[in-house]
Amino acid sequence: MLRRQFLSTLPAAPAAFTAAPRPNVLIFLADDLGWHDVGFHGSEIATPHIDRLASQGVRFERAYSFPVCSPTRSGLMTGRSPMRLGVAYTVIRPWSTYGVPLRERFMPQAFLDAGYQTAIAGKWHLGHSRRAFFPNARGFTSAYGHMNGAIDYFTHMRDGGLDWNRNGKSVREEGYSTFLLGDEATRFIRNRDKARPFFLYVPFNSPHAPPQAPPEYLARYSSIADPRRRTYAAMTTAMDDTIGRVLATLDSENIARDTLVLFFSDNGGPLPQGATNTPLRAGKGATFEGGIRVPACMRFPGRVTPGAVSQQVLTMCDYFPTLAAAADVSPGDTLPLDGRNLWPAISTGKAEPREDLFFSIGRAGGIQYAVHRRQWKLVREIPASGAPTNLLFHILDDPNETTSLSAANPALVADLAAAIDRWAALHPPGGVREGPQPSGYKAPPQWAEAALP
Repeated sequence: MLRRQFLSTLPAAPAAFTAAPRPNVLIFLADDLGWHDVGFHGSEIATPHIDRLASQGVRFERAYSFPVCSPTRSGLMTGRSPMRLGVAYTVIRPWSTYGVPLRERFMPQAFLDAGYQTAIAGKWHLGHSRRAFFPNARGFTSAYGHMNGAIDYFTHMRDGGLDWNRNGKSVREEGYSTFLLGDEATRFIRNRDKARPFFLYVPFNSPHAPPQAPPEYLARYSSIADPRRRTYAAMTTAMDDTIGRVLATLDSENIARDTLVLFFSDNGGPLPQGATNTPLRAGKGATFEGGIRVPACMRFPGRVTPGAVSQQVLTMCDYFPTLAAAADVSPGDTLPLDGRNLWPAISTGKAEPREDLFFSIGRAGGIQYAVHRRQWKLVREIPASGAPTNLLFHILDDPNETTSLSAANPALVADLAAAIDRWAALHPPGGVREGPQPSGYKAPPQWAEAALP
């Protein structure tokens, strides 16, 4: 537990120690933000508020997510591998009836049990076919936003059906979704019970497709010739400005020093949409570094060193046990966590070695895996037919994955490939797989009301 020491001014009184109030926890999750698409990585895109978080806190240079949305979000919320959860290969599609299994305990449930107020304002993407999969059933007492990915930013529709709700009831509202989510986050902070800490999760749908930005933001990037890059930049800056509004609310409420703020992206940037992951290889939808290494930072005044740059290897599965430890909250899980509590490493600045870390993505015609083992990384592609391809990289010396060393290290390649096979065997039979949209699929008029009880 965080401790604050109070020294008495009376000579006869000994020093007393009282428990400090638990910190607030605020998570910003960007959707499809590229490695190079933040100011602190040298981008031409203006992200001053994200950059401020990085300069006032610790910047993670080896933070990893999965290659697409749902796997990252499932690992974040449960601290368990997406492979165990059945969402290791693709996202939960609008026509899917799958959701993260109900036996899993979500991070907001742990914080709620510890007396926190819990809220989400943003994209869920962890199951929508049953109300038991909804955020309100998984630890969030306040839930606002959308269930699927790729909604229209202005109409809030997905495939012709309204996907915008408050606490499981559809609402029709005017406005750009990024700004509406910021409005909700600031409203929640201002209207909170000030006697209790809060856990606030703000998973943006920006800068994910469809490429839509307010005209005034597009005008700010008129000098960018590529229309894809111009729109992507505008969407990213609109998100950054929204983050700035939420951070300003912490300041105006005089609680910035009492709030741990985490920012990261759910996967690497999509190159066809105008994202950049330079100098990393590839992008969203791949297990190369450009698809899984993401911009990330954490601010916690007085608890992490401002301006620190950490080489600690961490994944989205580590955030649940790490944030719980920082807030003195018990995860309370009966199922073993795959993520590790890295709060000691983050708070002291001393990186800890990691066990094998695995990644996967279903692709047209096969599956691509990856495993990190200390200084090594194997990218293994298994086609629908034919022999697998193995690319071995010394990831510390070659972070951009330019030179495969597979031929010179056959025993290591075989060992890492076997480790991937053992990990892949954890996938439940009913988990989601990549596949075509079913014939006759039609979206419901209102997504929230279409869910089964």
